[in-house]
Amino acid sequence: MTAATEFAFTCTGVRADPYAAGPTLVFRLRVAAGAGVRVHALALRVQLRIEPARRGYSDAEAEGLADLFGERSRWGNTLQPVQFAQVSVMVPSFTGETETDLVVPCTYDMDIAASRYFGALEDGEAPLLMLFSGTAFTGEGGFRVEPVPWDREASYRMPAAVWREMVEQHFPGCGWLRLPRDTMAELLAYRSRHALASWEATVRALLDSAAGAAPAAAPPPPLRLGAVLPRVTERTAP
Repeated sequence: MTAATEFAFTCTGVRADPYAAGPTLVFRLRVAAGAGVRVHALALRVQLRIEPARRGYSDAEAEGLADLFGERSRWGNTLQPVQFAQVSVMVPSFTGETETDLVVPCTYDMDIAASRYFGALEDGEAPLLMLFSGTAFTGEGGFRVEPVPWDREASYRMPAAVWREMVEQHFPGCGWLRLPRDTMAELLAYRSRHALASWEATVRALLDSAAGAAPAAAPPPPLRLGAVLPRVTERTAP
């Protein structure tokens, strides 16, 4: 019996893709199969997680993360891993070692936990964990099929500045807000009735109108997202 290939993975860098249609990060992966080992192809699946407990946070960052993890005093229980992305990549033939790009489409939707986390960071790095699985086609004369062991993983500390650069490329100086269809329809009708030139002018008109109105009764406090975030304690199935 031939021994299983001892794959090893390392993330060597990340950049924002300025030419992508939407916000996209490109991670650079080094894949090692062992000296002289021939790999015909590697169908790789990569799960990316944020490991928030692996760094410290300023008071301003802690305030921005309150919706995810609650007050700082509760972080011992709530600072759990957050799912970031799950992507696939086909690595072409190589012998011994190679490098490849891992393209990760992103979103600036602030209802998504990963976006909220990255957006709250003022400086420093975001601690990521990459979990690998997949199928490898290896061998010298002919090939054999073998799985990538499920215990393969790599840590990487992504500079927070790379996330901000990516966001600025696609939403310069702007935020992003997701609303239900019926609310959007009402906003569109309001904009049309008042002949407002842009969505910014529409929201500004509503804010100015609300500023002159009597304050409404306070709604019930929103549910903290940190209370309902799923605990990520094991790999998800491919």
